[in-house]
Amino acid sequence: MLPGTTRNTILLVEDSPDDEALTLRALAKNNIINKVIVARDGVEALDYLFAKGKYAERDASQIPALVLLDIQLPKIDGFGVLKRLRAAAHTRYLPVVILTSSSEQEDILQGYGLGANSYIRKPVDFDEFIKTIGQLGPYWLGLNQQPEPA
Repeated sequence: MLPGTTRNTILLVEDSPDDEALTLRALAKNNIINKVIVARDGVEALDYLFAKGKYAERDASQIPALVLLDIQLPKIDGFGVLKRLRAAAHTRYLPVVILTSSSEQEDILQGYGLGANSYIRKPVDFDEFIKTIGQLGPYWLGLNQQPEPA
């Protein structure tokens, strides 16, 4: 685990209230009880991670254990968020899973090109979505070994 990582926190960056509720429900159904912080656009996600705006009082050195990032976001899209995360030393190695409805090859290539750790297309079927989250959580929050910062 990275120094300064808040092991029990997931940052969900999702602008759709329906997809937010679906993701939170899928996490709960899979007994993933981690604290979830929700950012509803790219600016809010960056403000949270870099302790700016309404999160200015937050300790910026305490980063979440995992970011679930939609790419179709208002203000700053997910690719812009990812680019900023990878440019900053304290978030460079933060696990980022793109969780989106897009299956466009261009989006997949761009996501990985900018440093996403994984790219997952949101299943339309709720039962499949629950299974996907059920696999995602334990891997990224339990099994995955993160590198030490340089």
